[in-house]
Amino acid sequence: MIKNIASFIKNKPALAVGFLFATSSLLFGTWVASIPGIKQRLGFTDGSLGLSLLLSPLGAITGMLLSTRVFSKVPVGRWMLNGYRFLCLLMILQINSVNRLMFWACLYLFGLCSFLNGVSSNATVNLMEKKTGRLLMSTCHGMYSLGGAVSAGLAALMFSFHVISGWQIVVVAAIIFTIITANQKLLLANQDIIHSRSGIKLPSPTILGISFICMVTFMAEGCVADWSAIYLKESLNAPKELVSLGYAGFSIAMTLGRLNGDSLIAKIGSKKIVIAGCMLSALGFTTVVLAPIVPVAIAGYILIGCGSSCIVPVLFSASANIPGVSTVEGFAMVTTGGLIGFLTGPSLIGFISEKSNLSKGLSLLIVMALVAAVVAWRNKFLVNKKVVPVGLEYDEQIY
Repeated sequence: MIKNIASFIKNKPALAVGFLFATSSLLFGTWVASIPGIKQRLGFTDGSLGLSLLLSPLGAITGMLLSTRVFSKVPVGRWMLNGYRFLCLLMILQINSVNRLMFWACLYLFGLCSFLNGVSSNATVNLMEKKTGRLLMSTCHGMYSLGGAVSAGLAALMFSFHVISGWQIVVVAAIIFTIITANQKLLLANQDIIHSRSGIKLPSPTILGISFICMVTFMAEGCVADWSAIYLKESLNAPKELVSLGYAGFSIAMTLGRLNGDSLIAKIGSKKIVIAGCMLSALGFTTVVLAPIVPVAIAGYILIGCGSSCIVPVLFSASANIPGVSTVEGFAMVTTGGLIGFLTGPSLIGFISEKSNLSKGLSLLIVMALVAAVVAWRNKFLVNKKVVPVGLEYDEQIY
């Protein structure tokens, strides 16, 4: 892993794009830490805040519908540069909103901009992989996970110095904006325009298969984030000092797995990575459900993180290389599956838990992960072709 990260850092074009992945989670983590203060300042109840937060997914869906039009006219490099800089300014306005109308508008634009930013950065990584013949996707997604961990610690540190969230986002966004601008030449070097139709066509069964696997993976991630602490506390009577360790273990395993993912994918192959990852996730959820004590359940969450870590990067790379489907269309189809899983998964588990118990709710994910493994095994767009991981040498002239 150290060799992979060192070589990634030396690859300046890849590092510039990788920083954008970290940017998304750095801004998002700062935003999450600010939600309680915004709720109090704008007078939201739990219900009204929950409904308000649905504006971001609505914006993301709008971004999905507009993505083919946008990227058939705007080069991905130019959108990347300006889209992420706009996101910095937008987050300052969102966290410092003076009224609900301003807050709602920012939430909607946040979802819209985040989706299009994600398409542009993932498309750029895919184009860079094709030009260099080296894997980069998993490491870039690892940068996203790393940014989330840093943002959580940074928010806690700033709060300890009595820096309110409104000023936290100004500091974080200003630093990010400056670094992005400093990398302007590297980001604008990718001026590819992705030609595609004006709408999303009906996906084939094999594309739906990739989308389904993405849905299951994001569903697992959402359920670990929303339910792990509750499960440890209510089902295993974990003390409050330990309830956060399930998600922490999952996040650390996810980050380490992704940072090492490009090397693993190159050695093992994409299809085997996805199949093994789904089965490892199923084993992790089985361990959690059957765990007699808290440490065993935490170990289960670590297994889920290890299994899930490399699946999404592989799926994004696969969706960008489907014959007859543009990069944007591929990303949109797969991301839609992930969005559905992340938004509906926790609610579905909660419904099952209310009717029965949380263990049975989580058991659903065991079955879904195993089904996803079968779908991956039969999917013709997931191949075991082995390629070179990100290396120390690259040709700067192609950028």
